[in-house]
Amino acid sequence: MSLKMGIVGLPNVGKSTLFNALTRTAAAQAANFPFCTIEPNVGEVAVPDERLDRLAKVAKSAQTIPARMSFVDIAGLVKGASKGEGLGNQFLANIRECDAVVYVLRCFEDPNIIHVAGKVDPIADAEVVETELMLADLESLEKRVTGLEKKAKQGDKDAKLTLDLVEKARTLLYQGKPARHVARSTPEEDKAFRELQLLTAKPALYVCNVDEASAATGNEWTSKVAAYAKTHNAATVVISAEIESQLAQLPEAEQKEFLATLGLEEAGLNRLIREGFKLLGLQTYFTAGPKEARAWTIHKGDKAPQAAGVIHSDFERGFIRAQTIAYEDYVGLGGEVPAKEAGKARDEGKDYVVRDGDVMLFKFNT
Repeated sequence: MSLKMGIVGLPNVGKSTLFNALTRTAAAQAANFPFCTIEPNVGEVAVPDERLDRLAKVAKSAQTIPARMSFVDIAGLVKGASKGEGLGNQFLANIRECDAVVYVLRCFEDPNIIHVAGKVDPIADAEVVETELMLADLESLEKRVTGLEKKAKQGDKDAKLTLDLVEKARTLLYQGKPARHVARSTPEEDKAFRELQLLTAKPALYVCNVDEASAATGNEWTSKVAAYAKTHNAATVVISAEIESQLAQLPEAEQKEFLATLGLEEAGLNRLIREGFKLLGLQTYFTAGPKEARAWTIHKGDKAPQAAGVIHSDFERGFIRAQTIAYEDYVGLGGEVPAKEAGKARDEGKDYVVRDGDVMLFKFNT
């Protein structure tokens, strides 16, 4: 499953520093995870998961392959992007291709780094970006209304459903609220809403970029962003892009010591990636054997055939059953064979809803 998080932000907020730290981290992971730059502004990083290493040790796997997530450093934004100003069209197209949007917000003072607005105000920064996205969404919705109204009057049920969602989204957008606030109560509504492809319907994560002294505890600006995020149906994470940049250049053996001196237990990038997983409603299942131990990304609620399909579409089409062992049983009992002997290996069918951490082996028709 290919997942993309689009990184957006105004000039001088730390967006490029954060992305560069991500790409350096990815390059350092190359021994166990093949890093590739798909485009100059796209980098892939491994999803941190300590369970994978433990699983590989128990299974005596020759290599580990973590799940991965892509980060896209999206072209800079200026006011008027929704009308094509600056790199507006490219900016909007890049966001449309992403699964979620990461807003990098400046939450630090530095007289040597001039803020484009002349003062530090992360809420205002977020509003500048989101306003452009809302304006683009409104323009998109306005173009749909006449056609939908015509079809709805002719009795088209799908058009009526979509028109109702369009009106709900328009109302919110005119109130200055993103489309992700639109309430849906049925799978049909969810499907129709996704098909609208609204930019402000995408999950949002506000990254508070702070100075080193605020990395562990945050500051007054991060508190304001957290409160703002709650009212905008978004998540937040506090990171010092400068710390992450320094950390990415250190050998792995020195990284924990460096973090400890700053009062941090782990890298901020790890929190960012995990928060992205949570934001997108994702979870992990594993496969393990002598050749490799591997983490696979699926959506919460996915059933066994869908999980198999992440490996290969043939696995989903020809799905028969899945041998399933809970991660705790697999590791605690010492692997597949002991788990089977203890009666902890289950054969699950097509209706089984996969749980986070399941260790699975699929049987399928070719």
